[in-house]
Amino acid sequence: MDHQRTPLFSALKQHAAAGPVQFHIPGHKKGLGTDTEFREFIGDNALAIDLINIAPLDDLHQPTGVIEEAQQLAADAFGADYTFFSIQGTSGAIMTMVMSVCSPGDKIIVPRNVHKSVMSAIIFAGAKPVFVSPAQDENLGIDHGITTSSVRRALERHPDAKAVLVINPTYFGVCAHLQEIVELAHSFHVPVLVDEAHGVHIHFHEELPMSAMEAGADLAATSVHKLGGSMTQSSVLNLNAKNGYINPQRVQTIISMLTTTSTSYVLLASLDAARRNLALHGHEMIQETLALAHDLRSKINEIPGLYSFGREILGGEATFDLDPTKVTIHVRHLGITGYETENWLREHYRIEVELSDMYNILCIITPGDTKESVDTLLAALRELSVTYYKENNANELVVKIPEIPHLSLIPRDAFYADTEVIPFKESAGRIIAEFIYVYPPGIPILLPGEVISQSHIDYIVDHVEVGLPVKGPEDRYINQVKVIVEANPIF
Repeated sequence: MDHQRTPLFSALKQHAAAGPVQFHIPGHKKGLGTDTEFREFIGDNALAIDLINIAPLDDLHQPTGVIEEAQQLAADAFGADYTFFSIQGTSGAIMTMVMSVCSPGDKIIVPRNVHKSVMSAIIFAGAKPVFVSPAQDENLGIDHGITTSSVRRALERHPDAKAVLVINPTYFGVCAHLQEIVELAHSFHVPVLVDEAHGVHIHFHEELPMSAMEAGADLAATSVHKLGGSMTQSSVLNLNAKNGYINPQRVQTIISMLTTTSTSYVLLASLDAARRNLALHGHEMIQETLALAHDLRSKINEIPGLYSFGREILGGEATFDLDPTKVTIHVRHLGITGYETENWLREHYRIEVELSDMYNILCIITPGDTKESVDTLLAALRELSVTYYKENNANELVVKIPEIPHLSLIPRDAFYADTEVIPFKESAGRIIAEFIYVYPPGIPILLPGEVISQSHIDYIVDHVEVGLPVKGPEDRYINQVKVIVEANPIF
């Protein structure tokens, strides 16, 4: 296919250049009705292509023209049979994946460290999650992915599961053996869904881990905006139809149900253009990005008190491959937390990192980086080391990962049940009716339908007290929590 073409983006430019007289939404009409300061900042070109699904521009909900062509080009670029554009982000694509295969009461095998969008979809579908614990890295205090052996045990215990969901790569860039997991699941006649939010680029370079489509997975939700150059909130859902597990028409129906009818053509155009850039120049761009990341990692490891892991951690079942563009920096030996490090970098160097936790910060290197941006980070980290590093001053590494709670109710039933609000510190033994998760990356600690234990209370309180971003409950301070009403027995 001709990847020089951008069917949708080109159609939008041609339509705007023709100067149509618009009697349709959006009401700003090419920016004329927009706030002046905003218009001057955004620019007339962006506002001119902020259009709607009129006939010349196709309709994302039932594409038959330029959007269909753009999606076909994207499918070719990603090695998929079908590609669906998502302007609801990868969260919308993930929800589509789950709801395309699960009906009320169906089981789905998922890692415990899934994104909250997976659990949202499970609630919407009325499905029952079968949790698999991710492998824990006791040296770094992070989670990796799920292993082939853990997936095998889950499938043997739950052969009626409708799907297996895998994160590939993880937020920290680590991959289990995805192809092996896919082959295992397919031997049980179970499809594999992949949260590929952080892996849009891996399909375009041989030094990076295998992509979901290359591994034979059935569906993959992929964030083009995170690492592929499109605008925030724009993603794709790739479908491999060869195995016959997924109905493309069903996927189109579900994604349409979850998508606004006022689709953003600016976001859609950015997907079309990003696909062109990746298809034509992805390998070259990623080659330069890898060189920057390798140089950054090696120089970080020369700074006293800091450590950035590389391929030396590979070799375990959960650590099969690595995306080196995710640069995790372990700061425990400075005697400060990752959260304190994030704040220090912001206050002293205006540097913003992807996330922080108790012991690490994560920096993502992309084709948008330069030697100058990397050198700025290195200068900041060297000053950070001079400021905090002392011999034998490391914080004790205590990996507090509470056990997976007992799921007492299907999440949907708990979410819609009769509830009451009680003090969180007094909630041990009660069934929670809302989410509590750490964001970023959005990994749940407690889900609707699970039984709260004292270890969960202690874990969450510890995170809140050191300032880590624990979110989810209606009470943002997590002093109160919503639980299922326990009716008194009738004699």
